[in-house]
Amino acid sequence: MGTRKKILVTGLAGKIGSIIRKNLSQKYLISGLDLQEVNGYDTTVANLSDLKDIISAFEGIHTVVHLAADPNHQGGWETNLENNIIGTRNVYEASRLAGVKRVIFASSNHALGFYPLKDNPYKQIYDGDFSSVRQPVVPLDTNLIRPDGYYGVSKAFGEALGSYFHDEYGISVICIRIGWVMEPDNPTFAPSALSLWMSHRDTSKAIEKSIDAPEGVGYAVIYGMSQNTYGIWDMAPGKHIVDFDPLDDAGTEWKQIEGRSSQMTSGDPQK
Repeated sequence: MGTRKKILVTGLAGKIGSIIRKNLSQKYLISGLDLQEVNGYDTTVANLSDLKDIISAFEGIHTVVHLAADPNHQGGWETNLENNIIGTRNVYEASRLAGVKRVIFASSNHALGFYPLKDNPYKQIYDGDFSSVRQPVVPLDTNLIRPDGYYGVSKAFGEALGSYFHDEYGISVICIRIGWVMEPDNPTFAPSALSLWMSHRDTSKAIEKSIDAPEGVGYAVIYGMSQNTYGIWDMAPGKHIVDFDPLDDAGTEWKQIEGRSSQMTSGDPQK
């Protein structure tokens, strides 16, 4: 067995960080950058908004998986500016200064969230009006940008900044537009969840495939969802660029659960 890649995960203490810890710790040497210690892992405790405080965490790292953010998709400008814009810039800059080979940026479906909120047939799918959907549904491709809030704007910014850092400095950047990673790992409570779901198993697989993608992958944007029957996302780039072929499907049946919102809320963050 060869030398394991050293992977720095920002937001290692979070939901997707826990999936990485559970499924990928045997394959990679994982360290964390977070606002709190992660038991059992070398963790740098610092705020991403301060470049000088985080730079040491990037030394000797092959790939950075950048998950850390304020995950509230309805958050205001100030928190997005500090955590999701300045923080993301600092992650790219620290990666450049430390000679990191690849950054995997956790983007979001919210970078184009107004398509399913405004336009049919995508809105009909989110609303569960499946009988009205005219087939075939043209999947939303990875070139589209239509943010549904400052959070979505911050994710579109992170994608654009990744493109710049690749072209200007040669860092490989793979942006994953993450759907809905949830606890419990069951999307059958809402029609929008049937479209957005990314199972824990597929979450782990998407990140693993992105880490191990060929060196020739320079800059790419892919979708991070499962292979859902009511998916509205163009999954082909993920398959062709990093060999991400999702295993799971949310199915077609849903039932409202009392006390659980059918909309992605700040109380059920993606990361």
